[in-house]
Amino acid sequence: MLFENVVKKNHDRLYFVFRLLVGGMFFMHGSGKLFGWFGGPGMGFSGLMGFAGVVESLAGLGIFFGFWTRLSALGGAADMVGAYVIQHLGWNPLATKGELALLYLASFLVLFIFGARKWSMEKAWSKKERF
Repeated sequence: MLFENVVKKNHDRLYFVFRLLVGGMFFMHGSGKLFGWFGGPGMGFSGLMGFAGVVESLAGLGIFFGFWTRLSALGGAADMVGAYVIQHLGWNPLATKGELALLYLASFLVLFIFGARKWSMEKAWSKKERF
């Protein structure tokens, strides 16, 4: 009962923290691929990994700031399906190191369904979510 009351009272805050963590970490993955930030390989904009870096950076920023959150989550989900199929395909995601791609995919599905919710740049500017 106590836990239920805490969750009900703070669900907007908890979802906001979830959105910030998912968006921030996804941005870190993308910018690491592109520029070598946060210990990433810094491969630049060429090839499939460069394209993935751009998608991850833009989707991460969109989710983090709550700007076109659903569209960003859709792009992130497509990126993670592609990453899993190309790099991690197999029956055991732990053995193929694909668990992170699947966790991101699940997170993006939640974000796609619920959108940015209460605190977002898009709602602050236009009073509603457009994407």
